[in-house]
Amino acid sequence: MIRFIIILEQNIDFKKFVYNFNVMSSPCELIMYETDKKKSDFVAQEVVKEAKRLEKKYNYYDQNSLLSKINKREYLILDIETKSILQRAKQYYKITNGIFDITIATIKDIFNSCNSLHDIKIQKEKLSSYVGCEHFKIKRDKIIFDNEFTKIDFGGFVKEYAVDRSVNIIKKSKIASALVNFGGDIYVLGEKPNGEKFKIGIKNPKNTNEHIKFIQIKNQALTTSASYERNYKIEDEVFSHILSCKRMQTSITSATVISNNCVESGVYSTSLMIDSSIKCKHKTFLIKS
Repeated sequence: MIRFIIILEQNIDFKKFVYNFNVMSSPCELIMYETDKKKSDFVAQEVVKEAKRLEKKYNYYDQNSLLSKINKREYLILDIETKSILQRAKQYYKITNGIFDITIATIKDIFNSCNSLHDIKIQKEKLSSYVGCEHFKIKRDKIIFDNEFTKIDFGGFVKEYAVDRSVNIIKKSKIASALVNFGGDIYVLGEKPNGEKFKIGIKNPKNTNEHIKFIQIKNQALTTSASYERNYKIEDEVFSHILSCKRMQTSITSATVISNNCVESGVYSTSLMIDSSIKCKHKTFLIKS
């Protein structure tokens, strides 16, 4: 269900339309400046429809999703979209020296299924050798795995992809001023009708109720990855939701990246949390613990 608010801006012909909804287990917000409410409502519905489509198609936990069928080797023929996403993921795997890795899902489930650190250690040792994008290939329209254990998860990719898809929908509708926010994965299109830029706040990792910095962006994406977001607790040890078989010892608690698209920002903000020394050509803000 979409909730919307209309906010009138003084001395401006445009109205500010705000839509709130939930997608991919995240609270989302869509802000658009437009003169026509019907047009704005239609675009918002199209954005939500597209996001829900992607959520259903690539939901790691839904046994009926396309992604789950690929992981179970029940369906290995790729449509154009899935093939493109997998190819991009493999490129980022190479660019980040294996840090950004969608096959980390291979060891992801052990943190939910194991009740002790001993069991986690055993299972991780067993499965770690099957982690890595080199364990699958794309030949024409088919994905080929070299083993039965490697799994794929688009969790660090598809929400950002959904933001970029939403921006394309908004652009095609000729709306020039908008902000898309899917659970902190943000794209700002244009600027406000009065000439002001949208202002985005970066949360304080030690107190998420306050912001330590505000950034003004235009026609750019901003994502933040942080160790405080989610974690697994087994016995007395806490594991970050950002998993890696190549985890480095870093003191970063939050990484924010600004780039031209949300997927790119998301890939690098996640990768920097694992290894803050990787090369990133984009504007970054790293917060140390």
